[in-house]
Amino acid sequence: MRNSRIVILGCGGYIGSHLLGRLLGDNGNKILGWDLDSRKIREHVSNPDFEFRQQDLSTAESRQVLRTAIRDADMVINLAAICNPAEYNTKPIQVLRANLFDLYPIIDMCAEYGTWLMHFSTSEVYGRTVASYVPNNSYEDPDLYVLDETRTPLIMGPIQNQRWTYASAKQIVERLIFAHYREAGLPFTIIRPLNFFGPKMDYLPGHDGEGIPRVLACFMTALIDRVPMQLVDGGTARRTILSIDDAMNAIMLMLQNPGRSKNHIFNLGNPDSEVTIRELALLMRRIYASITDDATYLDHPVIDIPAEAFYGPGYEDCDRRMPNIGLAKQLLGWSPEKSLEQTMYETMTAYRKEYVIRDCELAE
Repeated sequence: MRNSRIVILGCGGYIGSHLLGRLLGDNGNKILGWDLDSRKIREHVSNPDFEFRQQDLSTAESRQVLRTAIRDADMVINLAAICNPAEYNTKPIQVLRANLFDLYPIIDMCAEYGTWLMHFSTSEVYGRTVASYVPNNSYEDPDLYVLDETRTPLIMGPIQNQRWTYASAKQIVERLIFAHYREAGLPFTIIRPLNFFGPKMDYLPGHDGEGIPRVLACFMTALIDRVPMQLVDGGTARRTILSIDDAMNAIMLMLQNPGRSKNHIFNLGNPDSEVTIRELALLMRRIYASITDDATYLDHPVIDIPAEAFYGPGYEDCDRRMPNIGLAKQLLGWSPEKSLEQTMYETMTAYRKEYVIRDCELAE
């Protein structure tokens, strides 16, 4: 994408920081970005093609500036969200507000001006698989667990399991966008990420943040700090993992081929990299033993912990997320290139460089 005016909401987050690096450079793009945190994009803040606003999107001042920016933009990329599983059931009102109500007027603005909206949703909109409700939790029939953008039912858990606040908010936003498309012709692209792993993904508790981050950062913290890796409910949930580089390649193809990506919903994941969370923990300790040349990590302790003890009451996990990525292959010519092993090695090496080697150098 070249010589375009782009508004990015959530430009300072994990995905936003990687995307910003791809969009800035010798391509003539002018980017106006919003985020409350600039730590992951420090190297871009002084770029003359990037205007950064460290403001809350819900303020009247931001809305006024946003309206003009959206009117004049070629596209809006929305990455603004609260997407930490530890907060879905502990801060449900904040999660609903940030992921639904704060975005409602922004979507209306895009529809009003006919501005192309690329919205990053989540694979959590699928909720639990149909297979998880079948007796004996059978996964023999792919129709019961493979996630297809246009056919798979979206199944949330009961209201008291507030873990589904994030998924429900994201699902309503998707429906709102699609309604604007049907009623007013809003051009849109919705992306459902399935576990993009890579550098800058999360903070590490006790190092540069507090609380409970996502699983990669939890396991990395345990390895670096030499404390047990905790498996929620035994680590039986299954996930597929996609390299952030492969994800960025897909997104750039969408931006370069608007005729093929507009008015579609895309799963972005790697069906060939499926692991249980327990298998991921064992893989990570083996890779960390290789990275550090320290064989003691091969026996690093891994313990089980109930979900309620880890996340608090009202938590319920998704059982499996196996994406159908046929649409991205067909329309974009995209397929994942990096294996699970390569993705984890690159990601863990980057985390060790950031949190171990850098800290040792600063302490000298």
